[in-house]
Amino acid sequence: MEATKISLQLIFLLIACATVRLGASDALFYESFDEPFEGRWTVSVKEDYKGVWKHAKSEGHDDYGLLVSEKARKYAIVNELDKPVDLKDGTVVLQFEVRLQNGLECGGAYLKYLRPQEAGWKPKEFDNESPYSIMFGPDKCGSTNKVHFILKHKNPKSGNFIEHHLKYPPSVPSDKLSHVYTAILKPDNELRILIDGEEKKKANFLSAEDFEPALIPPKTIPDPDDKKPEDWDERAKIPDPDAVKPDDWDEDAPMEIVDEEAVKPGGWLDDEPEEIDDPDASKPEDWDEEEDGEWEAPKIDNPKCETAPGCGEWKRPMKRNPAYKGKWHAPLIDNPNYKGIWKPREIPNPDYFELEKPDFEPVAAIGIEIWTMQDGILFDNILIASDEKVAESYRETAWKPKYEVEKEKQKAEEPTAGLSDGLSGIKKKVFDLLYKVADIPFLDAYKLKILDLIEKAETQPNLTIGILVSIVIVILTIFFRILFGGKKASTKVTKEPSSTVAAEANNNQESSGEKEEEKEKEDAVPRRRSTRRDN
Repeated sequence: MEATKISLQLIFLLIACATVRLGASDALFYESFDEPFEGRWTVSVKEDYKGVWKHAKSEGHDDYGLLVSEKARKYAIVNELDKPVDLKDGTVVLQFEVRLQNGLECGGAYLKYLRPQEAGWKPKEFDNESPYSIMFGPDKCGSTNKVHFILKHKNPKSGNFIEHHLKYPPSVPSDKLSHVYTAILKPDNELRILIDGEEKKKANFLSAEDFEPALIPPKTIPDPDDKKPEDWDERAKIPDPDAVKPDDWDEDAPMEIVDEEAVKPGGWLDDEPEEIDDPDASKPEDWDEEEDGEWEAPKIDNPKCETAPGCGEWKRPMKRNPAYKGKWHAPLIDNPNYKGIWKPREIPNPDYFELEKPDFEPVAAIGIEIWTMQDGILFDNILIASDEKVAESYRETAWKPKYEVEKEKQKAEEPTAGLSDGLSGIKKKVFDLLYKVADIPFLDAYKLKILDLIEKAETQPNLTIGILVSIVIVILTIFFRILFGGKKASTKVTKEPSSTVAAEANNNQESSGEKEEEKEKEDAVPRRRSTRRDN
């Protein structure tokens, strides 16, 4: 019995040792900020970077992090790794935590994984020009709301380093809780982006659909010397040259005419004005007739008109003229000389090269170089690992307990927490569905517009319903346009030609412009004492 007990203890001890060894061997770099950062991290001395970094506790926890302590500042700090991390072979996991304790209206909270110093940079002079291999993390300002993943890759033909941006990156969580960001680089060229352990984006480094610009240039390019022939006709439709305006077509007929059949309603008060002087008004004591002019009582609606069908002179209303047709235009027919939209011929791309996998530069340091309008940004638990399970274990032990505490506190502070949680769960499913819809191939031309609306709906809760309706309308419009847009246009002459509509639109624009001009003038004129119409 005793021997069995000792054997079990030995087995557990061996398992524990193996687990610790696995974590230690696969954590290529780890910074918990449990101790002050001085000595391990170097603060940039460049003049633009005045922001003060602090070793501070996360609000509500005993856990420490690296704190952005001042608003409207640039910050730069870097940590040199003991040994550069090779990104070319095997799996590499980049992971770190960020807590936006005061929110994030405009600024970055991303990390830069820097190339070796031989590339031309120094720790004390770390700035936005320092060469990096990867930039990863949240960034939000104005219309920008994304978790960046940017790869700087060397073009093997030109030798230049080009920035390649991940297309359609996930948006930044809009709360003040701790969140963990994970980028998993796989040897088969796959990239996965996780937020709080949940996959938000999957991409392939060599796919032109996932990175802009693509790492591999196109095999062919438009010939820059090719010119469109002078006789090339791009008009799909032309006015029918054989069409003749009908004899009964009156282009001068007005759009509206007086309704001669209209009858004045009974009880119409012809002798009563619509407005009368306010009987309760009196001239102000400080009214100066030499400066302000003759005082007149302000007008009010005539109470006698409230119960009557109308007051004042009755006039017959206008109605649409059945004879109105507007300016005649010949109907459109298929152009027999149509050759399609001209494009220059394709030629072999002299800059084309083949690539089996990205030629990653090694990571020799981790830097934070940001500009932000917010303080209270806390970085923590920065990890580089060669095993996804190691990153997962850090999320479970270092991040999740804090997040759960913060989440519970947030619920307690929200009186409608239960309802909001239910709604947020439903909204999450809706957003997940919309992201899948945006990936449908026939919506490619509109994908950016749809994704922009989805991101706004996620980050602006007060506008979510309205934006979701807009997204549905956009998708339905595109669907019906694709479904019915290919039908041939009818040759029937419309009653309201485009010229008339354009004229009306032009009139509306002029009217709007006049109103704006009048408003500007009113704003420029000094305020004077009120007259009868002002009151």
